[in-house]
Amino acid sequence: MQYDYLQLLDRARSVIPEQAYTVSRFEIPKANVLIMGSRTIIQNFKEIAERLNRDPHHVLRYLLRELATAGSIEDVRAVLQGRFSKESVDNVIARYTRGFVICPACGKPDTKIVREGRLAFLVCEVCGAKNPVRSLA
Repeated sequence: MQYDYLQLLDRARSVIPEQAYTVSRFEIPKANVLIMGSRTIIQNFKEIAERLNRDPHHVLRYLLRELATAGSIEDVRAVLQGRFSKESVDNVIARYTRGFVICPACGKPDTKIVREGRLAFLVCEVCGAKNPVRSLA
């Protein structure tokens, strides 16, 4: 059986998920930071976690480790012990996004973290790539 080029192209396109064709401009969310005394409050923390499609506790654990501080989640905000500038918080969120959200193969943010035993993988829902990520345990 012999196919012509256009038939093969149509067949290949039918296998690729529809998300691969949608062009959406993903922007790394910016933190709304408020410093009160010796505490830093990220007022839109839950919104940031939702935009990244990640568990807020996972994002907070990364933030606390990178900033070498303690903190907690209170309703929709995160409270960090210590004074941190908006720029430093935004930089940590950007590093988290590059390491735990953006697919290294296709550059799309449509990923999820899947644990297999003791290992964690970043699985892309668009291109199907599966890349190991470091654990925050």
